[in-house]
Amino acid sequence: MNGKQVKLFLVDGTPGGLTTAEITNWTGHVLSARRSDLADLLKREEAQRTGVYLLLGDDETALGDTRCYVGEADVIATRLRYHANDKDRAFWDRVVVVTSKDTNLTKSHGRYLESRLIQLATKAGRVSLENGTAPPTPNLPEADASDMEYFIGQLQIMLPVLGVNAIRVRPTPSPVVSDPVESPIFTLSNAKVGVVASAQQIDGEFTLLTGSHVVAKWHGVGKATSTQKAYAGYRARHENLLADGSIVAEGGVGLVTRDIVFSSPSTAGAVALGRSCNGRVEWVSPEGSFGAWESRGID
Repeated sequence: MNGKQVKLFLVDGTPGGLTTAEITNWTGHVLSARRSDLADLLKREEAQRTGVYLLLGDDETALGDTRCYVGEADVIATRLRYHANDKDRAFWDRVVVVTSKDTNLTKSHGRYLESRLIQLATKAGRVSLENGTAPPTPNLPEADASDMEYFIGQLQIMLPVLGVNAIRVRPTPSPVVSDPVESPIFTLSNAKVGVVASAQQIDGEFTLLTGSHVVAKWHGVGKATSTQKAYAGYRARHENLLADGSIVAEGGVGLVTRDIVFSSPSTAGAVALGRSCNGRVEWVSPEGSFGAWESRGID
């Protein structure tokens, strides 16, 4: 995989504030801001361009604890002013604006990007989309469609750098060269509760794989206050995954219906088993434990 040079500029000099982001030799331009910085964003020249935008807000009941709305506009600033006053869509506290440095994005390009970003966000299953409809992908000339797909590919690299994983889908393995960012497949089993789960570290993220069998109901109980708090978090995560269909209870066992990304192997193991789990030890492959794989080449 070829390296990428990403350029970030903190406009006000503070992390999390107004930030511009670019990739060398890519025409795209990304601008990220907190809602409290919206007035400053609207003053910038980029906000007067055609493009797409993502509105993001924290919500513990949503997929990935995040709600997201994807939109497009001829003039981004005009649309964002509307959203700032829209009481029916007040969930967001962060906005990401995507435009082009060469100002060559047209209305048709914007609609194409909007449609494809909604498709990718749906496929990724990392956020709860607030879009009421999924607009069809408009027809573009073949060359323009190819350019937009390349544009989206670069955006899939850029947004996670900014901490936005809404369109981060599992990489497609190369048929010729194995993907060096993927680990072996690790398994976690407990016959007593019907757990037979598989997971893999993909692109730096620990991912519970589709088809895994996990507990249908989270049952862990802690005695210490700190343990009870941790268990409450695991239980809530498990219940949310059941609610959104990521886990389907069948015959007393939970079936995982999509790849689910977790912050650590221990969290994935706890959700799968219904109790606390030392993921670095309990997830194993023919090559050994996850912890052993993670520490390979250090000695």
